[in-house]
Amino acid sequence: MKPAAFAYAKARSLDHAIELLGGDEGEARVLAGGQSLIATLNMRLDAPSLLVDINGVDELDGIARRDGQVEIGALVRHAEAERSDMIRAQVPLFARAMPHIGHPAIRNRGTIGGSIAFADPAAELPACILALDGEIEIAGRQGRRNVAAQDFFHGLFETALARGDVLTAIRIPAATAATRTGFAEFSRRHGDYALVGLAASAKADGKRLRDVRLAFFGAGATPVRGKRAEAALASGSVDDAVAAIDHDLAPADDVQASGAVKKHLAGVLLRRVAAQLMEHAS
Repeated sequence: MKPAAFAYAKARSLDHAIELLGGDEGEARVLAGGQSLIATLNMRLDAPSLLVDINGVDELDGIARRDGQVEIGALVRHAEAERSDMIRAQVPLFARAMPHIGHPAIRNRGTIGGSIAFADPAAELPACILALDGEIEIAGRQGRRNVAAQDFFHGLFETALARGDVLTAIRIPAATAATRTGFAEFSRRHGDYALVGLAASAKADGKRLRDVRLAFFGAGATPVRGKRAEAALASGSVDDAVAAIDHDLAPADDVQASGAVKKHLAGVLLRRVAAQLMEHAS
């Protein structure tokens, strides 16, 4: 199938991109890696009147540490993040998740910002940034603003991004010696979207964990925090944490699996991730 007709414009700068997005009378979309967008266009699930290509906007690229946070530009490719020594050392949860995102060809083109902005509920990175209590920087006609990850995902493919907005970067607290992370997912084949997955972070406190954050994906319209399971895991009981999933999650049936199967798999993943979180506790 071919996409519906659309106009194309290449942004010369971030301000130019915002101007193009806000000025179109129809629906405009940002083109970065295009790994999700082009598929939706070809299937005519989306029919924008204008694509605004931001690939030439250099200020949206790069990985850097500033003020105790790791800043990842929206145009950083998955493959670049996967190879980054800084990501491996300072954002280990991203390093755990990257090999699960699609296949090498997809990771070579797909962008960090695109994955967060598209907000697929079965995608890995939205859950990771939620588990890490990160923030998203957005630029628009009213200037720049930062939105906490917990406030960014509004619903199925719905986010805090408004008409004319561009996601410019994400910021994540840099890991410390006490940081612990865990990641696991179930998919029918490696590289497929997950039936259900779990991204987690915590702080080691002797042989216990504190500040536990569990973000499930593929289990709702957005990444879902398992808050009762978090409290149970912090208290030291994995069994109680697994039991709490029954209250934390209410996944719907879909073509991949029933809600009951997803909830069961979430419990299996929680046991695996809990073991990862406790690997180096002492």
